[in-house]
Amino acid sequence: MSTYLHYDALILGSGQAGTPLASHLRSLNLSVCLVERAHIGGCCVNEGCTPTKTMVASGRMAYLVRRATEYGVHDGEGTPRITVAMQEVRERKKDIVDSFRGGGEKRLEAAGVVVEAGRRGSWGEERGGLRWGRGKKVVTAERVFVNVGCRPARPEVPGLDDIPLERVLDSTSIQELGEVPGHLVVVGGGYIGLEFAQLFRRLGADVSIIHRGPGLLSRNDDPELVQCMQRILEEDGIDIIFSATSTTFSNSPSSSAEEAHDLPIRVTTLSAGEKKDFHASHILLATGRVPNTSTLNLSSAGISTTSSGYIPTSPSLQTNIPGIYAMGDVKGGPAFTHVSYDDFRILKAHLAGETARTTEDRTGLVPSVVYTDPQFAHIGPKWGELPKGRGLVSYSMLKAVIDPSTNKIISFSAIAVEAGEIMAVVQMAMVGGLTWMAVRDAVFAHPSWAECLNNLWGGERKEI
Repeated sequence: MSTYLHYDALILGSGQAGTPLASHLRSLNLSVCLVERAHIGGCCVNEGCTPTKTMVASGRMAYLVRRATEYGVHDGEGTPRITVAMQEVRERKKDIVDSFRGGGEKRLEAAGVVVEAGRRGSWGEERGGLRWGRGKKVVTAERVFVNVGCRPARPEVPGLDDIPLERVLDSTSIQELGEVPGHLVVVGGGYIGLEFAQLFRRLGADVSIIHRGPGLLSRNDDPELVQCMQRILEEDGIDIIFSATSTTFSNSPSSSAEEAHDLPIRVTTLSAGEKKDFHASHILLATGRVPNTSTLNLSSAGISTTSSGYIPTSPSLQTNIPGIYAMGDVKGGPAFTHVSYDDFRILKAHLAGETARTTEDRTGLVPSVVYTDPQFAHIGPKWGELPKGRGLVSYSMLKAVIDPSTNKIISFSAIAVEAGEIMAVVQMAMVGGLTWMAVRDAVFAHPSWAECLNNLWGGERKEI
């Protein structure tokens, strides 16, 4: 016999929108049930931003130590000799994740949020009801907020299913490796692929990227900056295979006896009509993410989804069913933590009666950063989305697009060590409606990264 529990709000998923929303609703004296199938904090804290950037810091440290003599720093033995203890890198990552997750758990507990484990949850016949476990507990609520996020996609690649599971990795499992791969093959040249490719190259692995497109990242990214990023990765020693129209994997160890144990995977690609064969130890699948909606039986509640499983919403994050909302990655669109958190802020405003606040407020001004070293940051319409014949461009390692009729900044891209921080300065100018001249003439502290913006506008300009 089922037990029925009723709350003012039911939140599915504790990501960067769900957790703060739960605490906020409790501050309004509303009863809240938060269902989480894995760990408090969602992807960002447990598998995304926090752990990956912690590991990126380890990779950068290894890179700097190897270059120590270039800065006049010696260990008494000539060129520094380093050993990467992958288990220690992993343990440091785990400790930081546990700390962040623990902070979220304490905040929810202090707020009085009821947290339930819902590994096998799905919608029941009751609209707004959720069942999990063996159907012994049913939760209903006045409002339901779906924040279940996404997971790594698994592409269909010939031979992939024949490779041992421990050697086929995604963006989560690769963080649990106990040793540096001998040769890592990264399938996909997007954000995730580039970050992990450079990280493991700097930790000591041989790395190859297999990308279907003719250039890294997306076709809308600025080609000059993409080429700059490509040169940086190639200088790190990463092999990049473009326009890979065909890729197959097989269990076929290297013919070299000393390498046979470490490189058991044969990789065959067809790129621009040229066949390439090489051996690898591990495969990282970095070809995108899919929403975690397939097990929720959303159709039972009448909730519409796209063919890919995403939940469309109105600008106020309302689904097609009154009282049921979707937020974060599961609704589609830019899959960034800062977007998820802004979804929470929109819902918070609507609960307070401030209905003017919507997702349309951030159209065109969602920043993105690829956390390679140096970083690749961008805000505004991408190069391939800009109307032709409008604006001026000034560029070196920085590029801005200007509307000549208003002198306001339309978009900005940067490749720099702290590109994300430089971008934030330009973002504030864009939010405030400042002209490019105002940024050019601002007096920034020296030395600082922001002062490069003084020089940006003095470079070459051209019509687009």
